[in-house]
Amino acid sequence: MINNIPLIIGIALGTAVAVGYVLVLIGMRQEDRHMRLADVPPTRAAGLARRVTGCHVRSGTATAPHAPRRA
Repeated sequence: MINNIPLIIGIALGTAVAVGYVLVLIGMRQEDRHMRLADVPPTRAAGLARRVTGCHVRSGTATAPHAPRRA
């Protein structure tokens, strides 16, 4: 019985990684259909895909990063 604990933990972690991967793939496909990254994500899977890939929209005003500031 004690020898099966690492196997059970490995299967649980592997399943969690596989489910997360599938959710990110689903979210990426939904973003491709909508083609609007400036809007709120249409689903939670799309929001997860934005977070994982680093393509999430930050709140605040949008300014060009290289534009000079004027006084």
